[in-house]
Amino acid sequence: MISALMGLSITDCRTISAEVKNTPENRPNIILFVVDDMGWQDTSVAFHSEKTELNQTYHTPHMERLAKQGMKFTQAYAAPICSPSRVSLMTGTNPARHRVTNWTLEYNKQTDHTNEQLSAPNWNCNGLANQPDIPNSFQATALPELLKQGGYHTIHIGKAHFAAQGTPCADPLNMGFNVNVSGHAGGGLQSYEGKDNFGNIPQKTGRFAVPMLEEFHGRDIFLTEALTQKALRELDKRPKNKPFFLYMSHYAVHVPIMGDARFLQKYLDKGMNPIEAQYATLLEGMDKSLGDILNYLDNNKLNNNTLVVFLSDNGGLDAIGRGRKPNTCNAPLASGKGTLREGGIRIPFLAWWQGKIKAGSVSDKPINIEDIFPTLAEIASVGNKKIIQTIDGESLLPILLTTENLQKNTERPLFWHLPNQWYDTDKKLGIAPSSAIRKGNYKLLYYHDTQQILLYDLATDLGETRDISAENPQKTRQLAKILSDYLRSVDAQMPIIKKTGKPVPFPDEIL
Repeated sequence: MISALMGLSITDCRTISAEVKNTPENRPNIILFVVDDMGWQDTSVAFHSEKTELNQTYHTPHMERLAKQGMKFTQAYAAPICSPSRVSLMTGTNPARHRVTNWTLEYNKQTDHTNEQLSAPNWNCNGLANQPDIPNSFQATALPELLKQGGYHTIHIGKAHFAAQGTPCADPLNMGFNVNVSGHAGGGLQSYEGKDNFGNIPQKTGRFAVPMLEEFHGRDIFLTEALTQKALRELDKRPKNKPFFLYMSHYAVHVPIMGDARFLQKYLDKGMNPIEAQYATLLEGMDKSLGDILNYLDNNKLNNNTLVVFLSDNGGLDAIGRGRKPNTCNAPLASGKGTLREGGIRIPFLAWWQGKIKAGSVSDKPINIEDIFPTLAEIASVGNKKIIQTIDGESLLPILLTTENLQKNTERPLFWHLPNQWYDTDKKLGIAPSSAIRKGNYKLLYYHDTQQILLYDLATDLGETRDISAENPQKTRQLAKILSDYLRSVDAQMPIIKKTGKPVPFPDEIL
Protein backbone atom coordinates (compact mmCIF):
# COMPACT_ATOMS: atom_id res chain seq x y z
CA MET A 1 0.00 0.00 0.00
CA ILE A 2 1.00 3.60 -0.60
CA SER A 3 1.60 5.27 2.70
CA ALA A 4 2.08 8.97 3.34
CA LEU A 5 3.47 9.07 6.86
CA MET A 6 2.53 11.82 9.28
CA GLY A 7 3.68 15.18 7.93
CA LEU A 8 4.85 13.81 4.57
CA SER A 9 3.29 14.50 1.21
CA ILE A 10 2.11 11.96 -1.32
CA THR A 11 4.95 12.89 -3.65
CA ASP A 12 7.46 12.20 -0.88
CA CYS A 13 6.38 8.59 -1.26
CA ARG A 14 6.12 8.24 -5.02
CA THR A 15 6.49 9.94 -8.37
CA ILE A 16 3.59 11.59 -10.13
CA SER A 17 2.85 9.93 -13.46
CA ALA A 18 4.32 11.73 -16.45
CA GLU A 19 0.93 11.86 -18.15
CA VAL A 20 -0.48 14.21 -15.51
CA LYS A 21 2.40 16.51 -14.64
CA ASN A 22 0.12 19.47 -15.08
CA THR A 23 0.89 23.16 -14.87
CA PRO A 24 -1.59 25.30 -12.89
CA GLU A 25 -3.06 26.44 -16.19
CA ASN A 26 -3.96 23.01 -17.60
CA ARG A 27 -4.82 20.94 -14.55
CA PRO A 28 -8.21 19.28 -15.01
CA ASN A 29 -11.42 20.32 -13.37
CA ILE A 30 -12.71 17.56 -11.08
CA ILE A 31 -16.29 16.53 -10.38
CA LEU A 32 -17.04 13.96 -7.68
CA PHE A 33 -20.65 12.90 -8.17
CA VAL A 34 -21.69 10.99 -5.03
CA VAL A 35 -25.02 9.24 -4.52
CA ASP A 36 -26.28 8.27 -1.07
CA ASP A 37 -27.14 4.58 -0.45
CA MET A 38 -27.17 3.60 -4.13
CA GLY A 39 -26.67 -0.12 -4.63
CA TRP A 40 -24.45 -1.86 -7.18
CA GLN A 41 -27.54 -2.93 -9.14
CA ASP A 42 -29.60 0.27 -8.80
CA THR A 43 -28.95 1.24 -12.40
CA SER A 44 -29.48 0.23 -16.00
CA VAL A 45 -25.67 -0.05 -16.28
CA ALA A 46 -24.65 -3.69 -15.88
CA PHE A 47 -21.86 -3.92 -13.30
CA HIS A 48 -22.32 -7.70 -13.19
CA SER A 49 -21.15 -9.98 -15.98
CA GLU A 50 -24.66 -9.90 -17.39
CA LYS A 51 -27.71 -7.67 -17.17
CA THR A 52 -29.91 -8.49 -14.19
CA GLU A 53 -33.59 -8.02 -13.46
CA LEU A 54 -32.73 -4.90 -11.47
CA ASN A 55 -30.71 -3.44 -14.36
CA GLN A 56 -33.79 -3.87 -16.53
CA THR A 57 -36.03 -2.26 -13.90
CA TYR A 58 -34.26 1.06 -13.47
CA HIS A 59 -33.64 3.79 -16.05
CA THR A 60 -30.32 5.64 -15.80
CA PRO A 61 -29.40 6.67 -19.37
CA HIS A 62 -26.79 9.22 -18.31
CA MET A 63 -24.94 6.62 -16.27
CA GLU A 64 -24.97 4.52 -19.44
CA ARG A 65 -23.59 7.53 -21.31
CA LEU A 66 -20.81 7.96 -18.75
CA ALA A 67 -19.92 4.25 -18.93
CA LYS A 68 -19.72 4.38 -22.73
CA GLN A 69 -17.50 7.47 -22.66
CA GLY A 70 -15.26 6.35 -19.79
CA MET A 71 -14.33 3.44 -17.55
CA LYS A 72 -16.58 1.15 -15.53
CA PHE A 73 -15.20 -0.44 -12.35
CA THR A 74 -17.08 -3.67 -11.69
CA GLN A 75 -15.52 -4.38 -8.28
CA ALA A 76 -15.45 -1.04 -6.47
CA TYR A 77 -16.04 -0.91 -2.71
CA ALA A 78 -16.80 1.48 0.12
CA ALA A 79 -17.53 1.25 3.83
CA PRO A 80 -21.00 -0.10 4.68
CA ILE A 81 -22.21 3.14 6.30
CA CYS A 82 -22.16 6.75 5.10
CA SER A 83 -19.94 8.70 7.54
CA PRO A 84 -17.10 6.13 7.53
CA SER A 85 -17.09 6.18 3.72
CA ARG A 86 -17.20 9.94 3.46
CA VAL A 87 -14.34 10.40 5.90
CA SER A 88 -12.32 7.83 3.94
CA LEU A 89 -13.15 9.64 0.71
CA MET A 90 -11.95 12.95 2.13
CA THR A 91 -8.81 11.60 3.84
CA GLY A 92 -7.59 8.51 1.98
CA THR A 93 -7.66 6.61 5.28
CA ASN A 94 -9.38 3.31 6.08
CA PRO A 95 -12.10 3.35 8.79
CA ALA A 96 -10.08 0.92 10.93
CA ARG A 97 -7.50 3.68 11.24
CA HIS A 98 -9.66 6.84 11.35
CA ARG A 99 -12.18 5.24 13.74
CA VAL A 100 -15.23 7.02 12.39
CA THR A 101 -16.89 3.65 12.09
CA ASN A 102 -20.58 4.52 12.37
CA TRP A 103 -22.75 7.45 11.31
CA THR A 104 -22.26 10.74 13.11
CA LEU A 105 -24.71 13.42 14.20
CA GLU A 106 -24.78 14.82 17.75
CA TYR A 107 -21.70 16.03 19.62
CA ASN A 108 -20.00 13.26 21.62
CA LYS A 109 -22.98 10.94 21.14
CA GLN A 110 -22.63 7.45 19.71
CA THR A 111 -25.31 6.20 17.33
CA ASP A 112 -24.95 2.45 17.85
CA HIS A 113 -27.93 0.18 18.25
CA THR A 114 -27.92 -2.45 20.98
CA ASN A 115 -26.03 -5.71 20.58
CA GLU A 116 -26.81 -8.30 23.25
CA GLN A 117 -23.26 -9.62 23.51
CA LEU A 118 -21.12 -6.55 22.79
CA SER A 119 -20.62 -2.89 23.63
CA ALA A 120 -19.24 -0.55 20.99
CA PRO A 121 -15.72 0.83 21.52
CA ASN A 122 -15.19 4.54 22.07
CA TRP A 123 -15.13 5.33 18.34
CA ASN A 124 -14.73 8.79 16.81
CA CYS A 125 -18.38 9.79 16.93
CA ASN A 126 -17.54 13.46 16.26
CA GLY A 127 -16.19 12.56 12.83
CA LEU A 128 -13.61 14.48 10.83
CA ALA A 129 -11.69 17.41 12.37
CA ASN A 130 -9.39 20.12 11.03
CA GLN A 131 -7.74 20.83 14.39
CA PRO A 132 -6.33 18.76 17.26
CA ASP A 133 -8.58 19.77 20.15
CA ILE A 134 -11.82 18.12 19.03
CA PRO A 135 -12.48 15.03 21.19
CA ASN A 136 -13.52 11.75 19.60
CA SER A 137 -12.53 12.91 16.13
CA PHE A 138 -10.01 12.19 13.39
CA GLN A 139 -7.78 15.12 12.49
CA ALA A 140 -6.70 15.14 8.85
CA THR A 141 -5.90 17.27 5.84
CA ALA A 142 -9.13 17.00 3.89
CA LEU A 143 -9.16 16.65 0.11
CA PRO A 144 -10.85 20.02 -0.58
CA GLU A 145 -8.29 21.80 1.62
CA LEU A 146 -5.51 20.15 -0.34
CA LEU A 147 -7.08 21.19 -3.65
CA LYS A 148 -7.82 24.70 -2.42
CA GLN A 149 -4.19 25.16 -1.35
CA GLY A 150 -3.24 24.00 -4.83
CA GLY A 151 -5.29 26.69 -6.53
CA TYR A 152 -8.63 24.97 -7.09
CA HIS A 153 -11.98 26.67 -6.58
CA THR A 154 -13.87 24.18 -4.40
CA ILE A 155 -17.68 23.80 -4.39
CA HIS A 156 -19.77 21.62 -2.06
CA ILE A 157 -23.36 20.88 -3.07
CA GLY A 158 -25.72 18.68 -1.04
CA LYS A 159 -25.05 16.16 1.69
CA ALA A 160 -21.94 16.58 3.86
CA HIS A 161 -22.22 14.34 6.96
CA PHE A 162 -18.51 14.52 7.79
CA ALA A 163 -18.71 15.57 11.44
CA ALA A 164 -21.01 16.02 14.41
CA GLN A 165 -23.06 19.08 15.28
CA GLY A 166 -21.06 21.84 16.95
CA THR A 167 -17.72 20.74 15.51
CA PRO A 168 -15.91 22.74 12.81
CA CYS A 169 -16.12 20.17 10.01
CA ALA A 170 -19.90 19.94 10.29
CA ASP A 171 -19.61 22.98 8.00
CA PRO A 172 -17.81 22.08 4.75
CA LEU A 173 -16.40 25.63 4.60
CA ASN A 174 -14.03 24.61 7.40
CA MET A 175 -12.76 21.67 5.34
CA GLY A 176 -11.48 23.73 2.45
CA PHE A 177 -14.60 24.37 0.40
CA ASN A 178 -14.99 27.89 -0.97
CA VAL A 179 -18.74 27.33 -1.35
CA ASN A 180 -21.20 25.24 0.64
CA VAL A 181 -24.79 24.66 -0.40
CA SER A 182 -26.92 22.53 1.97
CA GLY A 183 -24.11 20.61 3.65
CA HIS A 184 -24.39 20.20 7.44
CA ALA A 185 -24.05 17.58 10.19
CA GLY A 186 -27.20 15.69 9.23
CA GLY A 187 -26.92 12.69 6.98
CA GLY A 188 -30.60 12.06 6.34
CA LEU A 189 -33.52 14.24 5.41
CA GLN A 190 -37.18 14.69 6.22
CA SER A 191 -38.60 15.65 2.84
CA TYR A 192 -37.47 15.85 -0.76
CA GLU A 193 -40.29 18.28 -1.54
CA GLY A 194 -39.90 22.02 -1.98
CA LYS A 195 -43.57 22.26 -1.02
CA ASP A 196 -42.48 20.95 2.39
CA ASN A 197 -39.56 23.41 2.48
CA PHE A 198 -37.37 20.27 2.48
CA GLY A 199 -38.40 19.64 6.09
CA ASN A 200 -38.19 23.24 7.29
CA ILE A 201 -41.81 23.49 8.41
CA PRO A 202 -43.21 23.29 11.96
CA GLN A 203 -44.51 19.74 11.72
CA LYS A 204 -41.23 18.49 10.22
CA THR A 205 -38.58 20.82 11.61
CA GLY A 206 -35.70 18.94 13.14
CA ARG A 207 -32.15 17.82 12.76
CA PHE A 208 -32.74 16.42 9.28
CA ALA A 209 -34.25 19.48 7.61
CA VAL A 210 -32.12 20.33 4.56
CA PRO A 211 -30.70 23.86 5.01
CA MET A 212 -29.86 26.79 2.70
CA LEU A 213 -32.46 26.29 -0.02
CA GLU A 214 -34.94 28.96 1.03
CA GLU A 215 -35.38 30.22 -2.53
CA PHE A 216 -37.11 26.94 -3.38
CA HIS A 217 -39.38 26.78 -0.32
CA GLY A 218 -43.05 26.42 -1.13
CA ARG A 219 -42.30 25.52 -4.74
CA ASP A 220 -43.17 22.35 -6.61
CA ILE A 221 -39.59 21.20 -7.01
CA PHE A 222 -37.76 18.06 -5.95
CA LEU A 223 -34.61 18.32 -3.84
CA THR A 224 -32.45 16.59 -6.45
CA GLU A 225 -33.44 19.18 -9.05
CA ALA A 226 -32.97 22.12 -6.66
CA LEU A 227 -29.43 21.00 -5.79
CA THR A 228 -28.60 20.53 -9.46
CA GLN A 229 -29.78 24.03 -10.31
CA LYS A 230 -27.65 25.42 -7.49
CA ALA A 231 -24.63 23.47 -8.72
CA LEU A 232 -24.94 24.84 -12.25
CA ARG A 233 -25.27 28.39 -10.94
CA GLU A 234 -22.15 27.97 -8.84
CA LEU A 235 -20.28 26.69 -11.87
CA ASP A 236 -21.40 29.80 -13.74
CA LYS A 237 -20.09 32.02 -10.93
CA ARG A 238 -16.76 30.28 -10.48
CA PRO A 239 -13.52 32.20 -11.12
CA LYS A 240 -12.61 31.34 -14.70
CA ASN A 241 -8.85 31.56 -14.09
CA LYS A 242 -8.84 28.53 -11.74
CA PRO A 243 -9.64 24.86 -12.14
CA PHE A 244 -12.69 23.83 -10.12
CA PHE A 245 -13.54 20.93 -7.82
CA LEU A 246 -17.27 20.23 -7.63
CA TYR A 247 -18.38 17.80 -4.91
CA MET A 248 -21.91 17.02 -6.10
CA SER A 249 -23.27 15.00 -3.20
CA HIS A 250 -26.94 14.08 -3.49
CA TYR A 251 -29.20 13.24 -0.57
CA ALA A 252 -30.92 10.81 -2.96
CA VAL A 253 -31.50 7.90 -2.72
CA HIS A 254 -31.58 7.93 1.09
CA VAL A 255 -34.85 7.34 2.93
CA PRO A 256 -37.56 8.61 3.11
CA ILE A 257 -38.42 7.00 -0.20
CA MET A 258 -40.54 9.65 -1.90
CA GLY A 259 -41.70 9.62 -5.50
CA ASP A 260 -40.32 12.22 -7.89
CA ALA A 261 -43.50 13.08 -9.81
CA ARG A 262 -41.56 13.75 -13.02
CA PHE A 263 -40.85 10.04 -13.42
CA LEU A 264 -43.35 8.13 -11.25
CA GLN A 265 -46.21 7.16 -13.54
CA LYS A 266 -44.23 5.00 -15.96
CA TYR A 267 -43.01 2.81 -13.10
CA LEU A 268 -46.51 2.48 -11.67
CA ASP A 269 -47.74 1.55 -15.13
CA LYS A 270 -45.29 -1.37 -15.07
CA GLY A 271 -47.16 -2.73 -12.05
CA MET A 272 -44.25 -2.17 -9.67
CA ASN A 273 -44.67 -2.12 -5.90
CA PRO A 274 -45.49 1.55 -5.13
CA ILE A 275 -42.51 1.93 -2.78
CA GLU A 276 -40.12 0.43 -5.29
CA ALA A 277 -41.62 2.61 -8.02
CA GLN A 278 -40.89 5.67 -5.90
CA TYR A 279 -37.37 4.40 -5.32
CA ALA A 280 -36.90 4.08 -9.08
CA THR A 281 -37.83 7.76 -9.46
CA LEU A 282 -35.16 8.78 -6.95
CA LEU A 283 -32.63 6.98 -9.12
CA GLU A 284 -33.87 8.48 -12.36
CA GLY A 285 -33.93 12.00 -10.87
CA MET A 286 -30.35 11.52 -9.71
CA ASP A 287 -29.44 10.33 -13.20
CA LYS A 288 -31.06 13.42 -14.76
CA SER A 289 -28.85 15.53 -12.49
CA LEU A 290 -25.80 13.71 -13.84
CA GLY A 291 -26.99 14.35 -17.37
CA ASP A 292 -27.55 18.05 -16.68
CA ILE A 293 -23.99 18.39 -15.40
CA LEU A 294 -22.52 16.48 -18.34
CA ASN A 295 -24.53 18.69 -20.71
CA TYR A 296 -23.19 21.77 -18.94
CA LEU A 297 -19.66 20.58 -19.56
CA ASP A 298 -20.46 20.05 -23.25
CA ASN A 299 -22.20 23.40 -23.68
CA ASN A 300 -19.42 25.34 -21.95
CA LYS A 301 -16.54 23.57 -23.70
CA LEU A 302 -15.31 22.08 -20.42
CA ASN A 303 -15.50 18.46 -21.47
CA ASN A 304 -11.96 18.36 -22.85
CA ASN A 305 -10.34 18.95 -19.46
CA THR A 306 -12.69 17.69 -16.76
CA LEU A 307 -12.54 14.44 -14.81
CA VAL A 308 -15.90 13.08 -13.64
CA VAL A 309 -15.99 10.34 -11.00
CA PHE A 310 -19.35 8.75 -10.13
CA LEU A 311 -19.85 6.58 -7.04
CA SER A 312 -22.12 5.66 -4.15
CA ASP A 313 -21.07 6.03 -0.52
CA ASN A 314 -22.09 2.47 0.46
CA GLY A 315 -24.15 -0.45 -0.72
CA GLY A 316 -27.88 -0.24 -1.25
CA LEU A 317 -30.49 -0.33 1.49
CA ASP A 318 -31.90 -3.82 1.93
CA ALA A 319 -33.06 -4.50 5.48
CA ILE A 320 -35.97 -2.07 5.73
CA GLY A 321 -38.37 0.05 3.72
CA ARG A 322 -37.50 -0.82 0.11
CA GLY A 323 -40.70 -2.46 -1.04
CA ARG A 324 -38.82 -5.65 -1.92
CA LYS A 325 -38.12 -8.76 0.14
CA PRO A 326 -34.98 -8.45 2.30
CA ASN A 327 -31.86 -9.96 0.78
CA THR A 328 -33.11 -9.26 -2.76
CA CYS A 329 -32.56 -5.52 -3.14
CA ASN A 330 -28.96 -5.89 -4.31
CA ALA A 331 -29.20 -9.32 -5.98
CA PRO A 332 -27.11 -11.21 -6.91
CA LEU A 333 -25.21 -9.69 -3.96
CA ALA A 334 -26.14 -10.63 -0.40
CA SER A 335 -27.78 -8.23 2.07
CA GLY A 336 -27.09 -4.47 1.98
CA LYS A 337 -26.22 -1.27 3.82
CA GLY A 338 -24.84 -1.71 7.34
CA THR A 339 -23.24 -5.09 6.63
CA LEU A 340 -19.93 -6.34 5.29
CA ARG A 341 -21.74 -8.63 2.90
CA GLU A 342 -21.14 -7.70 -0.74
CA GLY A 343 -24.47 -5.90 -0.95
CA GLY A 344 -23.40 -3.54 1.82
CA ILE A 345 -19.99 -2.56 0.46
CA ARG A 346 -19.90 -3.06 -3.33
CA ILE A 347 -20.80 0.14 -5.19
CA PRO A 348 -21.32 1.50 -8.71
CA PHE A 349 -18.20 3.40 -9.85
CA LEU A 350 -17.57 5.20 -13.16
CA ALA A 351 -14.83 7.56 -14.32
CA TRP A 352 -14.65 9.75 -17.43
CA TRP A 353 -11.79 11.98 -18.59
CA GLN A 354 -11.88 12.76 -22.27
CA GLY A 355 -8.68 11.95 -24.08
CA LYS A 356 -7.18 10.24 -21.02
CA ILE A 357 -9.54 7.36 -20.14
CA LYS A 358 -10.40 5.03 -23.00
CA ALA A 359 -14.09 5.10 -23.89
CA GLY A 360 -15.99 1.95 -22.97
CA SER A 361 -13.17 0.46 -20.92
CA VAL A 362 -13.82 -1.86 -17.99
CA SER A 363 -11.69 -2.67 -14.95
CA ASP A 364 -12.38 -5.71 -12.80
CA LYS A 365 -9.65 -4.83 -10.30
CA PRO A 366 -11.01 -4.52 -6.72
CA ILE A 367 -10.64 -0.95 -5.42
CA ASN A 368 -11.75 0.83 -2.25
CA ILE A 369 -13.09 4.29 -1.55
CA GLU A 370 -9.89 5.51 0.16
CA ASP A 371 -8.18 5.19 -3.23
CA ILE A 372 -9.90 8.33 -4.48
CA PHE A 373 -7.88 10.74 -2.30
CA PRO A 374 -4.42 9.80 -3.63
CA THR A 375 -5.83 9.52 -7.15
CA LEU A 376 -7.19 13.06 -7.21
CA ALA A 377 -4.17 14.48 -5.39
CA GLU A 378 -1.97 13.00 -8.09
CA ILE A 379 -4.17 14.16 -10.96
CA ALA A 380 -4.39 17.69 -9.53
CA SER A 381 -0.64 17.83 -8.88
CA VAL A 382 -1.13 18.79 -5.23
CA GLY A 383 0.85 15.92 -3.73
CA ASN A 384 3.56 18.38 -2.65
CA LYS A 385 1.26 19.83 0.01
CA LYS A 386 1.57 18.75 3.64
CA ILE A 387 -0.73 15.88 4.58
CA ILE A 388 -0.89 15.00 8.26
CA GLN A 389 -2.68 11.62 8.07
CA THR A 390 -1.51 8.24 6.87
CA ILE A 391 -2.86 7.37 3.42
CA ASP A 392 -4.17 3.82 3.12
CA GLY A 393 -5.44 4.19 -0.44
CA GLU A 394 -3.60 3.59 -3.69
CA SER A 395 -3.80 5.87 -6.71
CA LEU A 396 -6.03 4.55 -9.47
CA LEU A 397 -4.24 6.57 -12.11
CA PRO A 398 -2.29 3.63 -13.58
CA ILE A 399 -5.63 1.89 -14.14
CA LEU A 400 -7.39 4.96 -15.52
CA LEU A 401 -4.68 5.78 -18.04
CA THR A 402 -4.09 2.33 -19.46
CA THR A 403 -6.13 -0.19 -21.39
CA GLU A 404 -3.87 -3.10 -20.51
CA ASN A 405 -3.89 -5.53 -17.59
CA LEU A 406 -7.10 -4.14 -16.14
CA GLN A 407 -7.99 -7.57 -14.76
CA LYS A 408 -4.54 -8.45 -13.41
CA ASN A 409 -2.76 -7.68 -10.14
CA THR A 410 -5.89 -8.26 -8.05
CA GLU A 411 -4.06 -9.75 -5.08
CA ARG A 412 -3.87 -6.47 -3.16
CA PRO A 413 -5.78 -7.00 0.11
CA LEU A 414 -8.75 -4.76 0.89
CA PHE A 415 -9.96 -4.32 4.47
CA TRP A 416 -13.23 -3.41 6.20
CA HIS A 417 -13.83 -2.86 9.90
CA LEU A 418 -17.21 -2.28 11.55
CA PRO A 419 -17.04 -2.66 15.35
CA ASN A 420 -20.56 -1.22 15.60
CA GLN A 421 -24.17 -2.34 15.46
CA TRP A 422 -25.68 -0.21 12.68
CA TYR A 423 -29.28 -1.27 13.09
CA ASP A 424 -31.45 -3.70 15.06
CA THR A 425 -32.71 -6.30 12.63
CA ASP A 426 -32.60 -9.97 11.68
CA LYS A 427 -29.05 -11.34 12.14
CA LYS A 428 -29.62 -13.46 9.04
CA LEU A 429 -28.96 -10.31 6.99
CA GLY A 430 -25.49 -10.03 8.50
CA ILE A 431 -26.06 -6.76 10.37
CA ALA A 432 -23.61 -7.14 13.25
CA PRO A 433 -20.16 -5.92 14.34
CA SER A 434 -17.63 -7.48 12.00
CA SER A 435 -14.37 -7.22 10.05
CA ALA A 436 -13.48 -8.49 6.59
CA ILE A 437 -10.67 -8.89 4.10
CA ARG A 438 -10.74 -9.55 0.38
CA LYS A 439 -7.57 -10.82 -1.31
CA GLY A 440 -7.84 -12.08 -4.85
CA ASN A 441 -11.22 -13.77 -5.20
CA TYR A 442 -11.31 -14.91 -1.57
CA LYS A 443 -13.18 -12.98 1.08
CA LEU A 444 -12.99 -13.72 4.80
CA LEU A 445 -15.68 -12.36 7.10
CA TYR A 446 -15.32 -12.30 10.91
CA TYR A 447 -18.36 -11.66 13.13
CA HIS A 448 -17.35 -10.12 16.45
CA ASP A 449 -20.30 -11.26 18.57
CA THR A 450 -20.22 -14.95 17.62
CA GLN A 451 -16.49 -15.00 16.69
CA GLN A 452 -17.53 -16.89 13.59
CA ILE A 453 -15.16 -16.90 10.61
CA LEU A 454 -16.58 -17.40 7.12
CA LEU A 455 -14.69 -17.80 3.84
CA TYR A 456 -16.14 -17.26 0.38
CA ASP A 457 -14.82 -17.59 -3.15
CA LEU A 458 -16.42 -14.62 -4.90
CA ALA A 459 -15.43 -15.95 -8.32
CA THR A 460 -17.86 -18.84 -7.97
CA ASP A 461 -20.14 -17.60 -5.17
CA LEU A 462 -20.84 -13.90 -5.59
CA GLY A 463 -23.91 -14.20 -3.37
CA GLU A 464 -21.86 -15.54 -0.42
CA THR A 465 -24.08 -18.56 0.01
CA ARG A 466 -21.45 -21.22 0.74
CA ASP A 467 -18.91 -20.96 3.55
CA ILE A 468 -15.78 -22.87 2.46
CA SER A 469 -13.61 -22.18 5.54
CA ALA A 470 -13.73 -25.80 6.77
CA GLU A 471 -12.52 -27.23 3.47
CA ASN A 472 -9.89 -24.51 3.03
CA PRO A 473 -8.23 -24.24 6.47
CA GLN A 474 -4.91 -23.00 5.08
CA LYS A 475 -6.50 -20.12 3.14
CA THR A 476 -8.70 -19.31 6.14
CA ARG A 477 -5.70 -19.09 8.49
CA GLN A 478 -3.74 -17.06 5.94
CA LEU A 479 -6.44 -14.42 5.48
CA ALA A 480 -7.25 -14.33 9.20
CA LYS A 481 -3.58 -13.59 9.90
CA ILE A 482 -3.35 -10.84 7.26
CA LEU A 483 -6.56 -9.24 8.54
CA SER A 484 -5.47 -9.47 12.17
CA ASP A 485 -2.01 -8.08 11.47
CA TYR A 486 -3.56 -5.15 9.61
CA LEU A 487 -6.03 -4.38 12.41
CA ARG A 488 -3.21 -4.44 14.95
CA SER A 489 -0.99 -2.24 12.77
CA VAL A 490 -3.59 0.54 12.60
CA ASP A 491 -4.58 0.12 16.27
CA ALA A 492 -8.12 -0.78 15.27
CA GLN A 493 -10.76 -0.73 17.99
CA MET A 494 -12.60 -3.93 18.83
CA PRO A 495 -15.98 -4.14 20.60
CA ILE A 496 -16.09 -5.06 24.28
CA ILE A 497 -17.57 -8.40 25.36
CA LYS A 498 -20.19 -7.52 27.98
CA LYS A 499 -19.74 -10.70 30.04
CA THR A 500 -15.97 -10.33 30.46
CA GLY A 501 -15.28 -6.65 29.88
CA LYS A 502 -12.51 -7.64 27.45
CA PRO A 503 -12.17 -6.66 23.80
CA VAL A 504 -13.15 -9.16 21.14
CA PRO A 505 -10.07 -11.16 20.08
CA PHE A 506 -8.63 -10.76 16.60
CA PRO A 507 -9.56 -13.58 14.24
CA ASP A 508 -6.13 -15.24 14.24
CA GLU A 509 -6.38 -15.59 18.03
CA ILE A 510 -9.35 -17.97 17.83
CA LEU A 511 -8.09 -20.28 15.08
